Amino acid sequence: MSEDAARRAVEAVWRIESARIVGALTRYTRDFELAEDVAQEALAAALVSWPRDGTPRDPAGWLIATARRRAIDAYRRRAGRDERYAALAHGLAEGETTSGAPGAPPPSGTGIVAGDPGSEPGMFDPDRIDDDVLALMFVSCHPVLSREARIALTLRVVGGLTSEEIARAFLVPVATVQARITRAKKTIAAAQVPFEVPDGADRAARLSSVRGVLYVIFTEGSSATSGDDWIRHGLAREAVRLSRVLTRLAPEPETFGLLALLELTAARFPARVGPSGEPILLEDQDRRRWDRAAIIRGRAALRRAVGPAGMGAYALQAAIAERHAVAHSVPETDWERIVVLYEALGRLAPSPVVELNRAVAVAMAHGPDLGLRVVDGLVDRGVLTDSHLLPGVRGELLARLGRTAEARGEYLRAAELCGNAAERSVLERKAAALA
Repeated sequence: MSEDAARRAVEAVWRIESARIVGALTRYTRDFELAEDVAQEALAAALVSWPRDGTPRDPAGWLIATARRRAIDAYRRRAGRDERYAALAHGLAEGETTSGAPGAPPPSGTGIVAGDPGSEPGMFDPDRIDDDVLALMFVSCHPVLSREARIALTLRVVGGLTSEEIARAFLVPVATVQARITRAKKTIAAAQVPFEVPDGADRAARLSSVRGVLYVIFTEGSSATSGDDWIRHGLAREAVRLSRVLTRLAPEPETFGLLALLELTAARFPARVGPSGEPILLEDQDRRRWDRAAIIRGRAALRRAVGPAGMGAYALQAAIAERHAVAHSVPETDWERIVVLYEALGRLAPSPVVELNRAVAVAMAHGPDLGLRVVDGLVDRGVLTDSHLLPGVRGELLARLGRTAEARGEYLRAAELCGNAAERSVLERKAAALA
């Protein structure tokens, strides 16, 4: 096998299996930082071994076996001050299969194919894989970490992205991403965060944090805050993929609400940019290009997003996205229903952005003058002063009312505040059209 083919094979296995690999290693070592580090060492070893010996029959098992030996080597180096090595070494020597005890090897025969390079008793326990991955999500999104650290760690250890890929997605230096990941692992270790799926109220709070991180990742992918590209497809796809995983691991209504929102929003991606990457606004999009399969998946998830207490915040946003998805055009959209949904969302999760979106819906349902009243109320409150969204919407409503000079000023102000080059060009074109 050539080095390029081996690299592609390693990358493919890691992207698919990384969460289960790191989860299994963390359960085995009871050390999250060590598990992630030895997993990366195993990847490096595969890049050397696979071109020479060929891809093993069980690539994920090979990586786990190699990483586990690296973990044992690490314990051996500090054996004088870490008694866990003794438990690990004893388990390997005696073929120990007891699970659950700290440091004891997990049950064998579930993932490693005998005869493969580095074969040892397996670590993929079919009854525990889901718990391993969910626990990994809870660790990566623990409240002890900052939002930036949660995002970086989730994409790295759950999503399997490299530091370089994360850096490209968020337009930050690779060193910054690496520093965030390193600090996050040290913070988790210092806080002694357990590798487990919590119960009760703690589980609900932490699951909400996981959903929040996935939502932020998707939002940055669907409407990039900076750079030249309006949509970062890779980042958005990763958020959708991880949200699908989360619905299997934690099939709760609001988790399905998040997945529905992401699927229905991503369905419009094919029509949101032109041949040169220029943004195409909703009223100008060719709806025949919308991804119908994604719309079907999103609506199916939305049907499972209604809990005993009704819809949550993600489900309400998904219901709004569904109204757009089923409409044949902007004028045919059920704007009255969207206004009601935004009002419900505003009561459940109030924010200036929700109110601004409600203003747009009010303008479409009842006229731009009423929508402008809502927007001016936000101006009077002094919110969103550093965002291009408010002057952009205000400029649109003023233009529809024929107040072109004011509208042009708002568009230019929005362009100055906008960090994304593609979106800025749209605002500048609108201002120029009113000159």
